[in-house]
Amino acid sequence: MAVVSGVGGAVAGCTIRKATIDDIPSIYRIEVMCFSNPWDYKGMIEMMRIFLTSFYVAEAEGRIVGFSAGAIEETGEEKYGHVCNIAVVPEQRGFGIGRFLLQKLERDFFFAGCCACTLEVRVSNTAAHGFYEKIGYGDVIAFGGYYEDGEDAVVMMRWF
Repeated sequence: MAVVSGVGGAVAGCTIRKATIDDIPSIYRIEVMCFSNPWDYKGMIEMMRIFLTSFYVAEAEGRIVGFSAGAIEETGEEKYGHVCNIAVVPEQRGFGIGRFLLQKLERDFFFAGCCACTLEVRVSNTAAHGFYEKIGYGDVIAFGGYYEDGEDAVVMMRWF
């Protein structure tokens, strides 16, 4: 697959577009493939319908190869974008797809008036931590036992 420019909604031969409810089966397959503690199928549908303000998929050669999901959280004083989930199938990593999916979320958050973007990452997921750090996210706090299996999470943030 040839790498192309990230302008106009395309990167690494992929097109990035808003997700639809019809995309959930493909998104769920990626979720199960990429995470040891995946969201459940019904929960993913509910998140899409109720909570998520931004949900994108990356398509290549007619199939979904990645997705990003985010929501806006208001504290009463500030508004933050929250990256709830982002994943790219293993064979498509390293081409900029994940970065572009994240940028789509960040753009939505920025235009909605958010002052920053937050996310959680497993302590053991050094690849994801490095990815976020490289593009400007910094560690804010660690949450002990955050994940269902008891693993700790690091909360990371990037200010706009």
